[in-house]
Formats: sequence, structure tokens, C-alpha cells
Amino acid sequence: MFEMIFLAAAGIYFLLSVVFFSGAGKRFKKYHRDNLPAVSLIVCARNEEENILACLNSLDSLSYPIDKLEIIIADDNSTDSTGKIADDFISGKGKFKKIIVDDSELKLKGKTRALSQAIKISSGEIIITTDADCVVPLNWVEAIVSYYSEDVAAVCGFTYQPVKNWFSGMQSIDLIYLLTIAAGAVNISKPVSCIGNNMSYRKNVYVETGGYEKLPFSVTEDFLLLKAINNLKKYKILFPLDPDILVETSPCKNLKEVYHQKKRWAVGGLNASAWGGFVMFTALLANYCLILTPLFFSRVCLYLAVLKLASDFFLLYPVHKQLGKSKNLKYFIHFQIYYIVYVITIPWLLLFNRRVKWKGREY
Repeated sequence: MFEMIFLAAAGIYFLLSVVFFSGAGKRFKKYHRDNLPAVSLIVCARNEEENILACLNSLDSLSYPIDKLEIIIADDNSTDSTGKIADDFISGKGKFKKIIVDDSELKLKGKTRALSQAIKISSGEIIITTDADCVVPLNWVEAIVSYYSEDVAAVCGFTYQPVKNWFSGMQSIDLIYLLTIAAGAVNISKPVSCIGNNMSYRKNVYVETGGYEKLPFSVTEDFLLLKAINNLKKYKILFPLDPDILVETSPCKNLKEVYHQKKRWAVGGLNASAWGGFVMFTALLANYCLILTPLFFSRVCLYLAVLKLASDFFLLYPVHKQLGKSKNLKYFIHFQIYYIVYVITIPWLLLFNRRVKWKGREY
């Protein structure tokens, strides 16, 4: 009986890996225009004094024409020196502007409030978002806007974490793994996820969705908006595997931070579609079968365990190679242990507590 369950789980898991691999590897035409669109780049920052200077330096170095780019820093009522660091840096730099988020606006909360207020004052045709703990590449904006044909409403990108040891290594592989699934799903028009620190969309399409004021609150506001754009059924959403739009973000420093991050993402995932739920359930079942293999050991179970692990490596290797991060796969086994542990434990934790702690706030 166990062998049959594992066979079904591993088989579906492998087929989904093939589907996501095919979707993530999809190539899209890039357009090189003389008349570049105006871009509003938004960074929401709350208590990021350790990271924001590196972020601002990378944004200041962007090669996009200065007359076509505005960079809005939304200080979400930071209680540390984030605001002062930003003020000092942007002083005299015309392409930057900073707002302090009005927290008396009660219709929205958290990052959605900051994003909404920044978008309202933005003037660009294309909105691009990243986070204050991110560093972006020099030609990032040009690379993103090159994918915007007339029927494209949103373009998402990959993010990675710099690797210094096994702890950051397993996180980096995990993030690219999750984004590979996200890219594969988006590119077959069945989105299950995205990441807001490397996301862009047309402002008029954002307005067409009703904006965050008309959407239900979610702690994963990025995917909430992506779903709303997809539900319009009028536009394309692209998630290219392009190293030119690869963003760097900071890994979690310790297990406590990892726990809160994974819990926040899992709570956001509770609002997934039936398709998203099926993908998550398949991963849960396949990982449960993998850890139970020693209890029901047989040659068939061993082959299926190898198939499950091979499916993950099959999905990860070409993506890491394309992004120039193949060397990080030396931590593949660390990632597998990490992945198995959180996939099988987080659902149980959500049965007892779905409160999310994020940036000093609780939701």
C-alpha cells in the first residue's frame, strides 16, 4: 500500500517538475526601444538600517535614463535610523523622493499601505518594486522593460541570496527552487507565487484591478496583486529566467528569522487556488513518503526516493547554471534536509497559530 502511495506521489511530483522546468525555461522576445517608458521604482523600507545603504547605492548606479526614472523610498515608520540614512543619501539627487507612510490610513495595513501610498504619487508607466535589503544589477531596469510588449501587464524576476556557508547556501537554493516553480507556473498561465522584491507591472493595469484598496489583505501582497492581474484575463504575465534581472537579497540570519519568514509565506499560501493547493499537497505527500521510506524499505521505495531527489536536482541545476550560481549546489543535501523539515512541519504549526510577526508588527 505504501509503495502505491509513494509511486503516485513521486510520479506526480516528477511530472510537475517537468512542467515547471519547461515553463521556467520558456524564452520571451525582448524589445529594444529608442523611446523608453517612464519607470517608477518603489522601495518600501521599515527598520532596514543595516541594509538600505547598499540598496540605495545600487539604485543610484542604475543605467536607465535619469529623465525616465523616479525612485520612491517609502519609509514605513521606521523606528531605527533607516529614514535618516535615506534622507542623507538622496539629498541633492533629483531622481529620488522619499515619503513617510501615513499610518493613520486604516483601510490598509503593513506593506500594502506603504505600496499603495507610493503608487499614488508615482508618475511612471511601469511600476517596479524591490526591497530595502536588496541590491539590483546595473542594467536591471532596461532588462525588465525590454519584455513589455503591448499585451504584457507584469514581469517578474528571480532573486538569490549570497552564499557564505551551509546555512545561507540552503536558503539560497530553496529560494531559487521556489521561484523556479513560480516562474514555471506563471509561464503556463497558472500562477502560484512570485516575489515582490523583483516585480513589475503597468500602473494602468494596477489601477484596473482596483489597487490594494480593493483587494483583500494578505501578508503576501505581491502574489495577491499578481492573482488580481491574472484574473483580469486580458494580459500576459511573464517570469523570464534572465540573469540580467537577477536581484540579490539578504538571507535570514538565524532559525528564528527563517521560521517567521516561512510561516508568513505559508499563511499567504492559504489563499492559493485549487491548482496551487494541489502543487503544495503533492510536495507535502512526496516529502512525507521520502522520510517514511526507512520504515517501509523496499527496492521500489528506494528507487522512488531517488526519483524524488533527482526531480529536485533536475529542476535546480539548469536554472542555477543559467543564473551563474551552479557552485551553490554543493549545498544541495543541506537544502533537501531544510526543505523536508519545513514542508512537513509548517502545515502542522498553522493548525494552532496563524499569527504572523513581520517587521515588528503582528497580523
